[in-house]
Amino acid sequence: MAKRTKKYHVGRKSTLDIVIAVVLGVMTLAAVFPFYQVVLLSFADMTSYARHPLYLLPYCFDLTGYKTIFEDPMFFTSLGVTVFITLAGTTLNMLLSVLGAYVLSRKYLVGRKLFLNLIIFTMLFHGGLIPTYLVVRDLKLVNTVWAMILPCGISTYYLIIMKNYFMSLPDSLLEAARLDGANEFQILTWVVLPISVPFMATFILFYAVERWNEWYLANLYINKAALYPLQTYLRNVLISMSNTLNDIAKQFMQGHARVNSTAVQMATIVVATVPILCVYPFVQRHFVKGVMVGGIKE
Repeated sequence: MAKRTKKYHVGRKSTLDIVIAVVLGVMTLAAVFPFYQVVLLSFADMTSYARHPLYLLPYCFDLTGYKTIFEDPMFFTSLGVTVFITLAGTTLNMLLSVLGAYVLSRKYLVGRKLFLNLIIFTMLFHGGLIPTYLVVRDLKLVNTVWAMILPCGISTYYLIIMKNYFMSLPDSLLEAARLDGANEFQILTWVVLPISVPFMATFILFYAVERWNEWYLANLYINKAALYPLQTYLRNVLISMSNTLNDIAKQFMQGHARVNSTAVQMATIVVATVPILCVYPFVQRHFVKGVMVGGIKE
């Protein structure tokens, strides 16, 4: 009876594994298929797209959509703005977050609980859109690239997670550095950060993706086309190719009357997405290791 029961449980476990694998496979397919079709449609011409509405296979390979984008000088301008926002914004985000989290993780900090309560308060209550705009305007940041960087200089949520992680580090490790004569800044740069590479890489990726996809602040504070980030440029292309009844869209459509509008839209999406997809493999090993770190209870 014992052997039969054991076989029964093994068979039951195998069945469960198959069900889990099928469910995960369906979820993966549901996540990958939209991007797969976007890539296919970015190479589609008008004839192929008209003959195959579903477009599940690569029926043609037409680069007109990509040529339309790359021939537009505004694309490279927007790309440069987005690259600058991503590099400068991520650097500022990590600098403020790491310094703030390390200071708040020190239990001997005077007024530490008050500072933490004030930080948590900002997560529950916001100053409002209009007051924030007035502050940005009074600081002369409207229609500058810094309007898309400084207002989101730090994430309160990420700050608290980093603080919890720094508190989880062994006190003996930090005390040993102090006995060797290191000050707090040296402890942070020589001891804490080198052993926190997976953790730091995770939040660098989070911040970089947020900065790369920046469009909301640009929509609020930017009126100059030369300062539009890539996502705003993508939005304008999608609107223009959707036959929007405005003068800019009419001029755009007249200049690209023979271009498959769907291909241009999908090509723009691919161009805006591929850079982040190319960066992810380099930080994946750190991301997998550090994604769950920081949730340790104080």
